Amino acid sequence: MPRQRTSAFARELRQTQTDAEQRLWYALRDRRLSGAKFRRQYQCGMYVLDFYCPCKKLAIELDGGQHASAAAREHDARRADYLAERGIKVLRFWDNDALLRTEAVLQAIWLALNSD
Repeated sequence: MPRQRTSAFARELRQTQTDAEQRLWYALRDRRLSGAKFRRQYQCGMYVLDFYCPCKKLAIELDGGQHASAAAREHDARRADYLAERGIKVLRFWDNDALLRTEAVLQAIWLALNSD
């Protein structure tokens, strides 16, 4: 995807967040979790990351049911490889977990932020 199209797509995603993204963003924004600065719908090459902490090179991805198919899993694996080549660690959570087990998701993110 060309960079201009990716930027427009990221802008659109910021305006149409899912309920799970809204809940997690509330907890991550304004350095609320461990003092870490997160960006939402962050453009990284041809990909848009749901949430990204630049200083820790940590991406947080929230997956809905569309990520359960074999094709989607293959795409996600290619994406994870691309990000790993750039030193970016990816944590993936299901939308349902972000909505129903928010504290557990935040604890996993906190551990990743403070594991150095």
